[in-house]
Amino acid sequence: MKHVTLVVRILLGLIFVASGISFFLVTPPPMEGPIATFFAGMAATKYFFILLKGTEIVCGLMLLSGLFVPLALVILAPIILNIFLVHLFIAPEPMSMVVAVVLGLFEIYLAFFSPQYSPKIKQLFQAR
Repeated sequence: MKHVTLVVRILLGLIFVASGISFFLVTPPPMEGPIATFFAGMAATKYFFILLKGTEIVCGLMLLSGLFVPLALVILAPIILNIFLVHLFIAPEPMSMVVAVVLGLFEIYLAFFSPQYSPKIKQLFQAR
């Protein structure tokens, strides 16, 4: 089980570090339709993508290093949910949906089923 947790944690960390860094290094291809409108609105704020991608890089590095993993999982949960919902409602392409589902499954496994991190996450849901 420890090996599965390690592999999932490293993969999730790599995905978010790569996604965050690629935003700053690579110009994305032009988009069309509702997704273009959605991204144009977020880009118009001037800060949103920098904050989002910076957060992805920091949380990805936290996952890769093994430091503050529960905190990284809590921060990434709404980001992963938004990725899934965008690809479900605005840009429903099969490959994008697969990636979004895999991200969600990795998050759910680490947060609720991995013996190393799930006890810490489950404490957040206990009334005190």
